Amino acid sequence: MKKKHFILLVVLFTFMMSYPAYAMHIGEGFLPPKWCLVYFVLSAPFIYLGIRDIKKKTEKNKDLKMLLGLVAAYAFILSAMKLPSVTGSCSHPTGTGLGAIIFGPSVMAVVGTLVLVFQAVLLAHGGLTTLGANVFSMGIVGPIVSFIVYKLLKNKNKRAAVFFAAALGDLATYLTTSVQLAFSFPAAIGGAATSFIKFVSIFAITQIPLAIIEGIITVIIFDFIQKYSIQELKDLSWEE
Repeated sequence: MKKKHFILLVVLFTFMMSYPAYAMHIGEGFLPPKWCLVYFVLSAPFIYLGIRDIKKKTEKNKDLKMLLGLVAAYAFILSAMKLPSVTGSCSHPTGTGLGAIIFGPSVMAVVGTLVLVFQAVLLAHGGLTTLGANVFSMGIVGPIVSFIVYKLLKNKNKRAAVFFAAALGDLATYLTTSVQLAFSFPAAIGGAATSFIKFVSIFAITQIPLAIIEGIITVIIFDFIQKYSIQELKDLSWEE
């Protein structure tokens, strides 16, 4: 990818950003300590595999770091956008589907971690104690779903595959967050199942329009990358 194309996309993402950002990551101190620990432990192996894969993928072609920086910027900007939901809460896209399609889900575990750390520290968006939980939902589950959906559909219609990969990965992130909150705060009557219905109605269902928008934007950006980063895609053993 040429530097002028990279700069153009970064500028585009910057104008898409909304300030301030209070969109729905699980906030600092919101989860009980035991659940914070559980998600740190669950996320750690994926982050380790992601670091290993990044080293392996960028070893032969240093230009892949620029492409990796682009997908990281895309995830940062989209997931930092504050958009009001119909329930009175706030929602946001995730932006991790693009990187999962190009680099694979393990790499996005690392990218998601870095994005969430910067957002927690600089934007008070999410938290450090809840970092493991947010990484698990946005940096692990969402990208895995995006990657699987893309692989299943890419031979039928590539643009449709990219769209559904990004959209369903977005929804999978919020479904996972709803499950996390349900187990952390089970209802007095009905337990975690009742809590899940409550949280999913607030967060996940309101994500449907945003997921559709994210899918459309991801198709546009993916087409751009496919046009100007042919060599990088080949080096990633990306299939035409």
